[in-house]
Formats: sequence, structure tokens, C-alpha cells
Amino acid sequence: MAGVSDDELYRQYETVNLYRQGAGATLELNRPERLNAWSNQFALDLRAAIGDAEADPAIRALVVTGAGRAFSSGADLKEAAGETLDVYRRLTERYHPIITGLRRLPKPVVAAVNGPAAGIGLSLALACDLVVAAESAFFQLAFVNIGLVPDGGSSLFVPSRVGFARAAELAMLGERLDARTALDWGLINRVWPDEEFPAQTRALLDRLANGATQSYAGTKRQLNRWLYEQMDAQLEFEAGIQREMSASGDFAEGIAAFAEKRPPRFSGA
Repeated sequence: MAGVSDDELYRQYETVNLYRQGAGATLELNRPERLNAWSNQFALDLRAAIGDAEADPAIRALVVTGAGRAFSSGADLKEAAGETLDVYRRLTERYHPIITGLRRLPKPVVAAVNGPAAGIGLSLALACDLVVAAESAFFQLAFVNIGLVPDGGSSLFVPSRVGFARAAELAMLGERLDARTALDWGLINRVWPDEEFPAQTRALLDRLANGATQSYAGTKRQLNRWLYEQMDAQLEFEAGIQREMSASGDFAEGIAAFAEKRPPRFSGA
């Protein structure tokens, strides 16, 4: 996201960067050549960065955004196509601590969606407290397009924001939702023109970083108890179903179609 380069580099990891300016920090997803897709290393780095942001009391608010033209395109299917994939283990050991870490972080977290947010990338955005977007951004529960189901908490976060009918549409049709429609549906909080997006995001980060930190933390605890008290159980449930889906013929076909750059031919098996 433009403007991040003006901040002080606080921590550098292999695939993410953590910047500081005053009491505000920006966690930049930094695999732009892969549209910030989630690799094994990416998940490890992201978890470490969230932990570092939590541990430093001088950091009072956090923005999560993407380098390049995407927020995050989801799981790295190129990496997945080249390895034996234990989906359940990856979700429970690597992805879930990231999602729960953001929800339970006692500081406000803003997802600044600068481009596509798809699959687990959308889950990451919705795990944050506020979601703001550039006008050109879009959101997509793309799991169904490769024969999988929503994970990373999306089966909880999406219906809690937009209701059953729209959640079912997003999950079952797997279509892109543009930023303005996402705002109208209540999936996200703000949309700004692309040219205004960096400055508006910075202003929001500064406002939160200089605000009532303990109040924000208390509000998160209230919302988590009311909406997400069963989050751990839902994440486990998602992972179990995803393990079933990853053993299906449709998932194998979805991955093959992606690698061969053709439409999938699902058989329902």
C-alpha cells in the first residue's frame, strides 16, 4: 500500500514486513509476485508478526494490508499442487492461530484491502475489527471453485456480517463481490477511491492508535463473546469438513484445472 515506505521498518520477515509510525503499525503482506498467496513460510511469518505486534505495548493499533496489487489471493495453489497436502493439519496448526490471534489481539486491527481478497485472504480480512477497501478491490469466497469449502473462519465471519442468504450466495457461487456492493451488504466498513485510499487508511490508523486502547480491547472482548464465543469449535468443524473435501475427486480436479489453466470438470465425487 502506498505510504508504507514512509514508515520505519520495525520487523522484516521473509514474506511479510512490519512497519511503525508512532503508535500505529502496518503489517504488510509481502509476496506481491504471487498476489500475497499463503505459502507455508507466509503463514509462519504472519503468525510471528502478529505476535510481535501484540507483545510491544508501544504498538496501539494495527493495519493489515498487501504489497503490490492484491491484499491476498488465498492459498498458494501452485505450492499445493506440488506437495502432499494435509489440509487439516495446515489449518489447525498454522492458519487458526493467525485468525484467533487477530480476533483476540487486545488492540484494534484494520484490514486495508487494496486489491483482491479471496479464499483464506478474505478470511484474514474478516478476522480484523474493521475492513476498509479501495474502490477497485473485490472479495471472493473462491473455495468452491476448486471443490473446497470456506475455512479460516469464513463460515462464521461472513454470515455474522451479511446474513444467511448472502453468505450462501458467496460460498456456493464463488463469485467476485466488488467493494461497493460489499459495503452495501455490510461485509465491510468503508470504501474509498483508490487515489484516496492510502491517506484515508493512514488517518484511520492514527485515530485508533491515539484512541482509548483499553476501551477498544474491552469492546473486542464483548463482540467476541456475543458473536464468536464458539469460534474455536467452528474453526475445528471447518477443518474437519475441509479434510473431507481435500480427499475428494472434485478437489483433485480443481487443482489440476488450476495448474492447466482450464475450467474444472467436476463430477460430484
